[in-house]
Parts: sequence; C-alpha cells; structure tokens
Amino acid sequence: MQNLTIDIVSDIACPWCAIGYARLEQALAALEGEVEATVEWHAFELNPDPAQRPMPIVEALCRKYGRNEVEVRAAQDDMIRIATGLGLNFTHMQERYTANTFDGHRLVKWAAEHDRQTAMKQALFDAYFGAAKDVSNRDVLLDAVRAAGLDAAEAEKVLSSDQFTDIVRADEAHWQQAGISSVPAFVINGQYLISGAQEPEYLVRALRDIAAQAA
Repeated sequence: MQNLTIDIVSDIACPWCAIGYARLEQALAALEGEVEATVEWHAFELNPDPAQRPMPIVEALCRKYGRNEVEVRAAQDDMIRIATGLGLNFTHMQERYTANTFDGHRLVKWAAEHDRQTAMKQALFDAYFGAAKDVSNRDVLLDAVRAAGLDAAEAEKVLSSDQFTDIVRADEAHWQQAGISSVPAFVINGQYLISGAQEPEYLVRALRDIAAQAA
C-alpha cells in the first residue's frame, strides 16, 4: 500500500472546501487497500479583516462577483444539493453572515496536537453551513470544540491567549508564497496540486496515478 501526504489549504467559510473534503473521503474509501493518506489542514482566510462588518452572505457574494440575488441564490442552491448528497449539513448556508475565521484556524492547529484536527474542521463547517452560526464568536467556537470531542476549558485558554497565532500566520504565508490563491487546494506529497472540489472519480484517478509514480 502506498502512503500519500495530503495538505489541504482551506477556509472554514468556504463551502467548496467542505464539499471538496467530503469528495476526497469518498475517493480514499474507493482506494482502500491501494492508498493510505495522511491529511493535514492549512489555513486560508476569505475574509481576513477582523474589523470587517459581518454582511449577509447573499449580499456579500452579489457585491464580490457582480451578480444579482437570483443568480447567487441559484448557485447556493446547487451547492446545498451537492453537499446534501454527500451527507453534509448545509441547511442554513444561505442565512449565514460573512465571518473572520482566524480563531477557528487557531483551534484547528490546537486540535491537531490532539489528533482531532479533521473533527474540529468538520465541526466548524457544520456550525457555519448547517446552523449559520457566527464562527468568530467564542461561544460558537467552544460549542464546536465540544462537538469535535475536545476539551472546551483548554480551548478557551487558547482563545484567551495568542497561542497558535504565529503558527497560523506562518501557515497562511507559506501557502500564499507557494502560489495558492484560491481554495480548496490539495497538495499531494508536497509536489502535486489539485485545485478545487473535484469529483471523487477524478480524485481516484489522480491519487492512483500519484501513488504509482511514488512507488
């Protein structure tokens, strides 16, 4: 069996990042017995200004992409359909507001020390897309910590300090300097880039090819 390292550059506020990971899980399940993967999550911020006023997501997307509300809602409906088919909870994704995710990324780095980074990331996805919660809010973050099976008291100490701040900043800078400007981005074995939330069938072929070359 070939072991691959998969670095995932993503943001908690990125719906395609949640979809992309769910598709990756399907691909890895299809490759069971052929490929084993070690996943590590890396930070990217779609809304990096912590002072930015939260805005309803549909309004924000209309402004960002120069599209009307009907077009944006239709695109969101498509994402909800895809996500639901993958077993994801996107129930309230159109009710969410823009949010700064820096503290969430700090918690993902902290959770990695407890071998729970994927669970932490998924709990944050669920809070934001499933419940339209403010993932910059400390209480929401601590609820996600509990949902990920982690110690909320320890997490609160992290949030009350500057722990993992430099690590997240360095992580963001590293991947930006590597040329990552959109997410999700999947970097395989530090060499091969797969951009976007590709279909499971595509990922199976790509990962199988990379594993064969690595062998």
